[in-house]
Amino acid sequence: SMSTILIESIGIVAGILGIMAWIPQLREVWVEGLHEGISLPTFWLVSTALVLWLVYGALIGSLSLIAANLAALACMLSLIVGVIRLRKAPA
Repeated sequence: SMSTILIESIGIVAGILGIMAWIPQLREVWVEGLHEGISLPTFWLVSTALVLWLVYGALIGSLSLIAANLAALACMLSLIVGVIRLRKAPA
């Protein structure tokens, strides 16, 4: 229905904005090699929340929730991997 399309469209826009919010952090870690001030326990906690939102989205059949949380989780895991890589690199 039209209301379902509108609701999912709102979710897609929210998901895109959420991903855009991580771009500066991804750039700092992967392009500039900066990792100071990043709390890995916090990132793991956010990743766990994203997995739960992904499961919730799947259970209610919301494609926008599924897509947004998969994309955000990919960003978060990329940041975690990047930070671990930088912190294990020789100084």
